Amino acid sequence: MSDDLLPLGLLVRGRRVVVVGGGSVALRRVTSLLAVGADVVLVAPVCVDALADLAERSHITLVARGFEAGDLDGAWLAMACTDRPAVNAQVVAEAAAQQTWCVRADDASVATAWMPAVGRTGPAVVAVHADRDPRRAVALRDAAVAAVDRALRSGAAPAGRPRPTSGRVVLVGGGPGDPGLLTVRGWQRLAEADVVVVDRLAPLAALDGLREDVVVVDVSKVPRGAFTPQEQINATLVEHALAGKVVVRLKGGDPFVLGRGMEEVEACTAAGIEVEVVPGVTSAVAVPGLAGVPVTHRGLSQGFAVVSGHVPPGDPRGSVEWGALAVSGLTLVCLMAVDNLPAIAAELIQHGLAASTPVAGVQDSGRHVAVTTLARACTEGAGVRSPAVVVIGAVAALARPSS
Repeated sequence: MSDDLLPLGLLVRGRRVVVVGGGSVALRRVTSLLAVGADVVLVAPVCVDALADLAERSHITLVARGFEAGDLDGAWLAMACTDRPAVNAQVVAEAAAQQTWCVRADDASVATAWMPAVGRTGPAVVAVHADRDPRRAVALRDAAVAAVDRALRSGAAPAGRPRPTSGRVVLVGGGPGDPGLLTVRGWQRLAEADVVVVDRLAPLAALDGLREDVVVVDVSKVPRGAFTPQEQINATLVEHALAGKVVVRLKGGDPFVLGRGMEEVEACTAAGIEVEVVPGVTSAVAVPGLAGVPVTHRGLSQGFAVVSGHVPPGDPRGSVEWGALAVSGLTLVCLMAVDNLPAIAAELIQHGLAASTPVAGVQDSGRHVAVTTLARACTEGAGVRSPAVVVIGAVAALARPSS
């Protein structure tokens, strides 16, 4: 690091920061400032579309003109982000005159403040300056993030969050099965866990990165096989949390999309346990997407309905109005429907949905795909094994069948 550079963090929440410029660099800076709660003033005669939209729907003061003397009055920090060196130099000069730190995007060597390359992994934030060389900083940041990530996952480094005085439960949506589609916050909470309660639909490969002392509890519900009652799952979460543990309930998809997540929240809340919900990428949208199926597509579908197919049509336990769905014009995304698809297909045809309507069955996060029609599904099913997502509608014809 350069001898004249003092690395530090700035608390800008609620404090005036002036950004001059309306291009892509300004967009990046404004986005970062809003994320940490800065009071942003944007000075620019013209903004790129995304920045103009952000200014309209966020708490940003937009000054729609070029930079003028006095624009930095009251500012704690300034950022010169235009594509005109003369304007950026004017901003830096005025900032220096009133003793305001200033970042200059096009020439860091004449600025008084610098933006580091920032990366995040788990609870850690890695910031690298690299003597004001942005490309070198990015390369070093990536290497540092990878090293910190390995240390956190192996337990060689502490997760960094203060230990709670009492236990808590975090419901983490694991997405459609690929650990790469687990959210950043989901990874962060796994790094903090003492106990992970997991089922067969969660991204099980993520368990390999847990600390060695983490207790893993399997609460799978296997069709026609081992089955953990929901009441037992709820009791497991409560038991470990009451023992003072950080409990992560790792679920497939999103906890609140046919995932019984709210039942688990209610059980923990009733026991006086703090609960956090980390939403996941829902399998209802992600799994078809991985197979090349958009659940909506202009000219084919203006919307979609996500329904559970675990109860066949006509069963008094069910509440799905298949007749209404048949004439809705919506893409139907059916979860837990593989076994009952013949009955569902017949019901939809009976209520007016064309027998030629495409049907796609998507298994193993898009690695196995079968495309058929509603008529054939009445006798042949979807051509996939459970767990799988079944898509019914014109968009299903866009699926990439397995070779």
